[in-house]
Amino acid sequence: MIRIASALILVLLAWPAMAWDGSDSSNCNGVEIEKGQTVRRGREVEFYDHGAGSFRTIDVDSVRRSGSGVEIEGTDSDGNAVTLDMDGSGE
Repeated sequence: MIRIASALILVLLAWPAMAWDGSDSSNCNGVEIEKGQTVRRGREVEFYDHGAGSFRTIDVDSVRRSGSGVEIEGTDSDGNAVTLDMDGSGE
């Protein structure tokens, strides 16, 4: 019983730290959008680029379902087109 309670506590503590996982289609780097960000056309979204080892931002141009995932198209601060292929619908 204590093990079950301990496992449940660990899951609940980790829940707020969850992120939306995906990849940058231009370079296949893994990316994460942190919980709490609103991903919508016209909004700026910050994501962590595992390949670059740093955070990046894009201005979202479109968000659409693609199979079982979501495709986010945007423009980064250098004016480059960025397409993020995200798993599922996020959390």
